[in-house]
Amino acid sequence: GIPLDGSSTTDGADGSAGFGNVAAKNPLNFINPNDIENISVLKDASAAAIYGSRGANGVVLITTKKGKSGQSSLNFSANTSISSNYKNYDVMSAADFLKNATAAGLDVSNKLINAGANTDWQKEVYRTAVTQNYNLSYGGGNDKTNYFFSLGYNDQQGTVKGTAMNKLTARINATHKLFDDKVVLAVAMTTSQIKDKGAATGGDIGFEGNVISRAIQTNPTYPILATDGSYFTNGTPAFRNPVSLLNQVSIGANSARTLMNFSATWNILSNLSYKANFGLDNSDAVSRTAVQPGTPGFANNIPGNQGYARIANRYITTTTIEHTLNYKTVLGKSKLDALAGFSYQKFENQSNFIQAIYFVAPQGFDLTNNINFVDNSGTNKAFSGGSAKGQSDLQSYFARANYSYNDKYLLTATLRVDGSSKFGLNNKYGYFPSFGAAWRLSNESFIPKEVFSDLKLRTGYGITGNQEFPTNTSLATYAPNSSSGGLSKENVPNPDIKWETTTAYGVGIDFALLKGRLSGTVDYFNKSTNNLLFPFAAPQPDVATTRWSNIPADIRNKGVEFSLNYQILAGKKLDWDISVNTTFLKNEVARLDVATIQTGNLFGQGLSGAFIQPITQGYPLYGFFLNDFKGYDASGNTILSAEKSYKGSPFPTNTWGLTNNFTYGAWNASIFINGQSGGYVYNNTANAVLNRGSLKQGNNVTYQTISSTTGQAYGDAPVPSTFYLEKSDFVRISNLSIGYNVSLPANSFAKSLNLSLTGQNLLLISNYTGLDPEITNPAASRNGVPSLGIDYISYPKARTFTIGVSANF
Repeated sequence: GIPLDGSSTTDGADGSAGFGNVAAKNPLNFINPNDIENISVLKDASAAAIYGSRGANGVVLITTKKGKSGQSSLNFSANTSISSNYKNYDVMSAADFLKNATAAGLDVSNKLINAGANTDWQKEVYRTAVTQNYNLSYGGGNDKTNYFFSLGYNDQQGTVKGTAMNKLTARINATHKLFDDKVVLAVAMTTSQIKDKGAATGGDIGFEGNVISRAIQTNPTYPILATDGSYFTNGTPAFRNPVSLLNQVSIGANSARTLMNFSATWNILSNLSYKANFGLDNSDAVSRTAVQPGTPGFANNIPGNQGYARIANRYITTTTIEHTLNYKTVLGKSKLDALAGFSYQKFENQSNFIQAIYFVAPQGFDLTNNINFVDNSGTNKAFSGGSAKGQSDLQSYFARANYSYNDKYLLTATLRVDGSSKFGLNNKYGYFPSFGAAWRLSNESFIPKEVFSDLKLRTGYGITGNQEFPTNTSLATYAPNSSSGGLSKENVPNPDIKWETTTAYGVGIDFALLKGRLSGTVDYFNKSTNNLLFPFAAPQPDVATTRWSNIPADIRNKGVEFSLNYQILAGKKLDWDISVNTTFLKNEVARLDVATIQTGNLFGQGLSGAFIQPITQGYPLYGFFLNDFKGYDASGNTILSAEKSYKGSPFPTNTWGLTNNFTYGAWNASIFINGQSGGYVYNNTANAVLNRGSLKQGNNVTYQTISSTTGQAYGDAPVPSTFYLEKSDFVRISNLSIGYNVSLPANSFAKSLNLSLTGQNLLLISNYTGLDPEITNPAASRNGVPSLGIDYISYPKARTFTIGVSANF
């Protein structure tokens, strides 16, 4: 297979024009879900360690469909989905806005406050989205050859008007045996073409707002268009018309990605085989962003408000070569399965961009395809650009041995040695061992077979490494200085940078009762991450800005997981089985031998520079540190505690899921419910956008804003506090599906025909006052340090209904 690191293959929209940085799309979008056979997550420490640095953040194995020996099969499936926002903000109507604006001391006879219209801005921005999905596959084989081909087409609309994704995928999986099955050749290839259309929804926007925040807070008495047909503006330079943001700011990306894997296995002996594997992952992407000349609200961001365009290209290639030798033997009651191998990966990443301002083109002109239509005369610097190239190499040696005795006692030992060009000269190689042991108690004579059909006790220990940080950070790097015209030192070299490591151990038990009808697992896990890689300010008197180093730290995650499966009914017509899983987690920064690291940025008017998640020893990672909200004084101003203190963690202490599967004759149904408790979410949207101060400035707010702030003055400045920290507990009906297998006559055109109806995100039960407690703002990171649990004008989650048909021929 080909390892995927999950890094983005496209550039998100650069926010330098003033609409916020829009994150890149999910890099795994290129995979057609219909091609997936199964997905498995490796949780055991000893199982993940064989992947070394590739498994530092966990391992998810995606197995795609393959052809099966016997009769060939042609499958066609199609479905259509209807999606709409599960929840919108309950903002005030025009009449109620004017009533509360009067209470706030605003003059409603002023056209800046009352423009006479009645506009539902959320209705103008959001829509009911339609998605179409079509898949065609053909597979089959015989004793020598297996093959599988598929084509997929997906046309998906977003619930924000104008946003969409169009995807075309193709896949080939094939194997062929040669020389009396001594040699097995295998090829797997998938390719995709994706067109993305986005909107100005960046999560790091300030008071000017993006599409979503402006839809929430724009005065409902404002019309969409002025009397002359142009987009309405209230005359202030920073005012942004939500519909104008949709139509006059264009964000798009086209990407092509191909994964190819070729392997040859030589069965040297009946118990000895050699395998050579070659993999190639190549992606090309272009992002195009433009702001039309004269777009309301950009006069302070774009010189002369004369338009902006940016074209950015990214080319990523990952090459993988692997050699493995596998040996298996049986000696009496002993079985041994041993593997040794070498792996080499080369990562290449190139990018370039050109950016232009001072356009002389009229509104509506295609700026990104006519980027030369600018005024570059005099002091105007209409063009800017840049390019970059990075390359890193990873070579690995690995060995694994699995030993079992009498199918009772099982031992696993693994050693992987990874060498990365990213690290300093003194620490390029990391050593990652793992051990595992299991005792199948159900095969012992003292375990009653009439009670346990399976009972196994297991334990595991393993170390993995992390090298996911920028290339060349162990070296001195330089960048052009636009002021001096020369070069400036960027990074201080550090030859001692070493691998960030995660040590994990755990114990567990697997059991099955009632002849397998009741089964489950219980696991205890403990993970510790050390030597965190982090960019520090360069020490004086060095003129560089950054020096990467390892932090002596210990981030711990420990807890218990339970899973239970029970076949409640197994009749001739009715089957019913139920599965439940739950995890109890404790997260803690057990050690941090540096000053507090800052993250958790807040955004919005009056909140610039504010952060609420200093990483602090003795507390959970990304813990919230806030002043206590103590009410309002006689003047209606917020009263806060004198000091900030720890108030909660974004990590829920408990997560759980419950699945029920039913089969009745030709009918089948499944329902999945999940939830969490014990965590917190910070409502940055309420803090920045939905407050009485915003109403005082002529912006709309929700009814809840007014009812929850009785006693607050309209001029009270919004400040971070526990007032905006809320529980993230919820219960959600995530998925409900119903299917019907149509009974077909023997001479029918098809072998089988299935109809289905599915609903997603059907019901959310939560006391959170925002849209969804699971929403988080990725832009809340600070200086490259991630954040978690801050909600700021995020893209709403949708409720989706899908009707589908699948036929086998």
